[in-house]
Amino acid sequence: MKAVLKAAEGRDPALVTAAQGSKRVGMVARPNNPVGNGESAGAGVSASPRERAFAKARELQRRLYVAAKRDPDRRFHALYDRIWRSDVLQEAWERVRANKGAAGIDAQTLSMIERQGVRAFLAELQGLLRAGTYHPQPVRRVYIPKSDGRQRPLGIPAVRDRVVQMATKIVIEPIFEADFQPCSYGFRPKRSATDALEVIRLSGGRGNYHVVDADIRGFFDAIDHDLLMEKVSRRISDRRVLKLLWQWLKAGVMEDGQVRTALAGTPQGGVISPLLANIYLDELDRAWTTQHAHLGQLVRYADDFVIICRTFQDAQAALEQVHQILTRLRLELHPAKTRLVELGLGKEGFVFLGCYLRIVRSHFKRRNYLFRWPSLRAMKSIRTRVHDLTGQRRNAGRTDIREVIAELNPLLRGWGNYFRTGNASGKFHAVDRYVHQRLVRLLAHRGGQRHSKPGGRPFRRTQWPHRRFVQEHGLYQLLGTIRYPGSVHAAREDHR
Repeated sequence: MKAVLKAAEGRDPALVTAAQGSKRVGMVARPNNPVGNGESAGAGVSASPRERAFAKARELQRRLYVAAKRDPDRRFHALYDRIWRSDVLQEAWERVRANKGAAGIDAQTLSMIERQGVRAFLAELQGLLRAGTYHPQPVRRVYIPKSDGRQRPLGIPAVRDRVVQMATKIVIEPIFEADFQPCSYGFRPKRSATDALEVIRLSGGRGNYHVVDADIRGFFDAIDHDLLMEKVSRRISDRRVLKLLWQWLKAGVMEDGQVRTALAGTPQGGVISPLLANIYLDELDRAWTTQHAHLGQLVRYADDFVIICRTFQDAQAALEQVHQILTRLRLELHPAKTRLVELGLGKEGFVFLGCYLRIVRSHFKRRNYLFRWPSLRAMKSIRTRVHDLTGQRRNAGRTDIREVIAELNPLLRGWGNYFRTGNASGKFHAVDRYVHQRLVRLLAHRGGQRHSKPGGRPFRRTQWPHRRFVQEHGLYQLLGTIRYPGSVHAAREDHR
């Protein structure tokens, strides 16, 4: 076939067919602002604009994924005009809004944009992208405390940049998803930390008692820009898309009023950063899957990964191979945080994705299983959050305990939903007790104040058992919410 170019790439809908021996292939021509009866991927005429935008964006993603899956060597060069499509920008805005988040260096918040008009905001972004005059702003540097006392640096892009990053992610993610390996679970569609933990549980339960517990030193700050763009360009040859990604990598960080240009790395906090991280580490996944899988099972979640091995010798060999692969990626393992762990009854465990995993013998089935429950760090974190929400100063102006409970419930529910597929009953009970103690303490303080007044009645702790908070005031109770993964889920992970 001969290549036929019907429109300027990235400016109008492009129609490109494959040239003889070429891998630079575009997408079928479609209007850049789809209109019509709205019947796309399940969105009928009665669907809302949000539903129609979602359906059209999903249909675009489906077509891109199928095309990439069909031809692993295909390079896409007609993608930029998809990024500024009105339905893609609308869907990108909805996702950014759902994720919430703070303002960037321009101090423009989500609520400000909603007050000024989302339609005008997206139209302006579309015009900048279409004209090729969009330029990202530096990200705003913030620090969040880590449990070990150190601080984790985050980069907060401006809202406008988050929307464009999300639109780009919507378009290019399906292409790379077609290549990603099953051992990768972090920040991927239809995959979760629970899926990764289940694979580890099943593998460890089969007697694979040797674990490479690995940590990449400063991963997000160490990503080599040139090497990353080389990996991206293996699938994408659209120069405007590559320019967008390069601009984000080089946008820099503003801290204390000074902009520092990044020589390497991608800021944690950026919408596009997790996808770029997965693209960068796909070489590790692919090398392991094709060359070293006999040594053990790799389970990776973003830059955190473990390898579950049968023997100590396999674990040693696995660690050496990982070191060699990461060297090619210009990365290094953290010497103090990377270790070989031997599981087994009475032996140590390891922490992964907030869970502590250890071999435990079931007294009912008289077998050994790899159990997991919230780690010490996770328990400390939930206690700190509960303590803050139930503090006397924070709640000084409140007269109704249900207001405090209304703030506690989303925290408890979210934390519990993450850990409820493990063996966390004891930890859940401990958190329930702590919540009860804090609420009673808060009521006792108020009761003491009332009792100090003429006619006040003394506060009695026995009048406030835990079940009263649950039954009368709607407190979310963790104990009793454990949901072990079903046999269908376990069978699927076993098959993988």
